[in-house]
Amino acid sequence: MPNLRHERVRELLKREIGEAIRREFNVSEVGLVTVNDVDVGGDLKSAVVFISILGNAEQQKRGLQVLDEHRIRIQNLVGRAVVLKFTPTLKFVIDDSIVRGNRVLKIIEELEQQTPPSEKH
Repeated sequence: MPNLRHERVRELLKREIGEAIRREFNVSEVGLVTVNDVDVGGDLKSAVVFISILGNAEQQKRGLQVLDEHRIRIQNLVGRAVVLKFTPTLKFVIDDSIVRGNRVLKIIEELEQQTPPSEKH
């Protein structure tokens, strides 16, 4: 169970990484990047940043590539904004949980439509 400090650091990193990305990158180049969550390591030296990129497949691919290329710059910006003993090493990962959730909801909706009215409660 994460302690309060980890939760606060996680939320702070999430906000600052999102701000750094918003300030540094043009939406037309990388798509609309949203930081969904940040998973911070127990020692606070590493963080996995779960992002979603709104745009076509090419923009998503390019967006992740640009973020990986500029990872150190983003870390430096976050390091200036968030005062920690160590600035976490960031790793960007596409978060597909929203897509998976929408797919599950669509399947449930289709099943409900196929169920005859007499069987519904």
